Amino acid sequence: MRRLLVLLFINTLALSACGGKPASDSGTTAPVILTSTTFLADIARNVAGDRARVESLLPVGADPHTYEATPSDVTKIAESQVLILNGIEYEHFIEALLENAGGERLIIIASDGLEPRQMGEREEEGVHEGEEEEHEAGDPHMWLDPNLIITYVENIRAGLTQFDPQGASTYQSNADAYVAQLKDLDTWIQEQVSQIPSERRLLVTNHEALGYFAERYGFTVIGTVIQSFSSNSSPSAQQMAELIDQIESSGAPTIFLDAGDNPALAQQIADETGVRVVTDLHLESLTDGAPAGTYLDMIKNNVAQIVNALK
Repeated sequence: MRRLLVLLFINTLALSACGGKPASDSGTTAPVILTSTTFLADIARNVAGDRARVESLLPVGADPHTYEATPSDVTKIAESQVLILNGIEYEHFIEALLENAGGERLIIIASDGLEPRQMGEREEEGVHEGEEEEHEAGDPHMWLDPNLIITYVENIRAGLTQFDPQGASTYQSNADAYVAQLKDLDTWIQEQVSQIPSERRLLVTNHEALGYFAERYGFTVIGTVIQSFSSNSSPSAQQMAELIDQIESSGAPTIFLDAGDNPALAQQIADETGVRVVTDLHLESLTDGAPAGTYLDMIKNNVAQIVNALK
């Protein structure tokens, strides 16, 4: 899929350089910027401001790992002029949609220029046949470290400027303001995490999602219910037993789940180990209003849940 996206991006550069005109300059309908996910839509809105209409392809609560596309998704892509993706094979479902939608559009890969984490030996043992392609690119969950979102913002700013050169100063100003908020968020997270004793900064999650967050803020990922970067998998009995041993030997007190995860397996492990299960993190999608109505609020909610459970 990566080759397809790169080719589409190259083919649309010339078109976008001469054809992108916002409503404020042309008097026409505002251009449609489509993002794959709700959190990317919020980030893009902060950069685009009122020069474009930003929509998310996936609805609130949808998990790209398991999302099943609908015919209306093809229409949304066909009507878009700019498409923003996370990349790193996160939107594994979108290749067929792009082929069916046809046409040309500017494609922005938000994570371009960042080096993804790769699967370690323990995680590779949990990958089932047919999942290899999805995992070759590495861990896509970069947005859970707000410092990496600074690169997302810069890529989106550069792409929108390519599409709409007349809006360059607006996009730059908006991006600078949002980056300042991201830096403030990073400082706030460090202050919150400092409440957790270092020996309790232990994370157990449903799938491999918090690796970048853990690296940035000094946590250790003890294990995952699903040994995969994707939630679209299932553990073996041996992997479940290994996770129970890891939890008991490390003293990790909590299993953290996304609100959309099925808690059954985590609860089974919790019953065996006596740990707590926290089910209201928001890792893949925003919410319709509180507690994760914006990207900044999503991260703040997750941090609050983690700190309250571990301090």
